[in-house]
Amino acid sequence: MNAADLAAVRFARPTDRLAEVLRFYEEGLGLERIDSFEDHAGYSGVMLGLPGEEVHLELTTHAEGSSCPAPTRDNLLVLYLTNRAAIAGVLERMRALGHEPVEPENPYWNDDLTFEDPDGWRVVLRYVAS
Repeated sequence: MNAADLAAVRFARPTDRLAEVLRFYEEGLGLERIDSFEDHAGYSGVMLGLPGEEVHLELTTHAEGSSCPAPTRDNLLVLYLTNRAAIAGVLERMRALGHEPVEPENPYWNDDLTFEDPDGWRVVLRYVAS
């Protein structure tokens, strides 16, 4: 296999706080819901585009609970944005939802904006010139 053979990439993780986590990613970060499913062998979930539909973040929950240990502070989803105003908009929305930026574990990310979702997973917003 080589990269040209890949059609899409999906990162999936469980949560016991699906509604809260979805609010963080959809309302706060502004990620678009591209698909969802209900009660498939006890699992329900939502796929979010990162961007478009070629890269997904899938968040799942199980009817009997989803064992998901807290991540380290250096488990990161890094989103590269080409628009500083978009980053300012995310900051405003996240604060409105009660999420303040957190200090990164790795000082490499000090110049970027880092948030922690309700499960403790961290998201970094990094500006890159287009």
